[in-house]
Amino acid sequence: MDNKRVAVMDLGTNTFHLLIAEGPADNFTTIFKATEAVKLGEGGINKGIIQPAAFARGLAAMQYFQDQLLEHRVADVKAIATSAIRSAANGQDFIDQVAEKTGIQIELISGDQEAGYIYRGIDASGCLTDDNALIMDIGGGSVEFIIANNDEVLWKQSIEIGAARLMDKFHQTDPIPVASIKELTRYLDGKLTELFAAALKYKPTTLVGSSGAFESFAEVIELKRGRKFNLDQTKVYEFDTDDLLDLIELLIKSTHALRASIKGIIPVRVDMVVVASLLTIYMMQKLGLTDVTLSTYSLKEGVLAQMLTTLQ
Repeated sequence: MDNKRVAVMDLGTNTFHLLIAEGPADNFTTIFKATEAVKLGEGGINKGIIQPAAFARGLAAMQYFQDQLLEHRVADVKAIATSAIRSAANGQDFIDQVAEKTGIQIELISGDQEAGYIYRGIDASGCLTDDNALIMDIGGGSVEFIIANNDEVLWKQSIEIGAARLMDKFHQTDPIPVASIKELTRYLDGKLTELFAAALKYKPTTLVGSSGAFESFAEVIELKRGRKFNLDQTKVYEFDTDDLLDLIELLIKSTHALRASIKGIIPVRVDMVVVASLLTIYMMQKLGLTDVTLSTYSLKEGVLAQMLTTLQ
């Protein structure tokens, strides 16, 4: 049969992603990719409402995506909404308006389904081995934690401690004060007890960071070394632990102006990267994980793998 073009939309709290691809699930060809910084959680994520300006940005992004679907003659579309739309009082209203204006039907998934798709995407990148790894996907609204190997998922949980939520709670002053870091650490201690119990049981040896802030970490490190770094041509990247720790320390102490001047950090991530850095160092220290890997594949690649497998 002909290769059918499929499109996946990952409608997150900070960014809406569109991926159009065709071919076999394990070796697909990307036809078109777009990332729109909608900041859906801005001004209201912890209040549980999408504010009017963010709502309008979201609709505009979806109309742009719809134009791309028509232009690239896509056969099948899956639009997946996660934490911000899931937890917003007017999330359903957003879904209804998108359907009315673009014809795109948004599917609202649970945190558990989200973690399942993320595992599938990470597995498709080829970075998992026989050894157990802790996968951490830091979104704007939620963070998915998955303990898995290349064979199976052993444990998974989605927790509403995404970067936009943590920033709203703890990062109001720049640079982030030491007192806020201590508060954030205590907050995480309380939120992650089940994860620590699972880690004791399954003993992950590697931390796999899925896309997001980890892409920024890798890009900054490589550009600082004077090397070219193409995210689109990278599935997996293994961090040098010292480089990563140095960068995290720099980011935690940095001002907004300094972060904005660092090549490799996209604008939507300039502020969120601080709490993402704190969350990363927290996990490394708590679980004694010194091997850290980036997988640029995540939720949308997991959804895509499922769609392409169904087509074959």
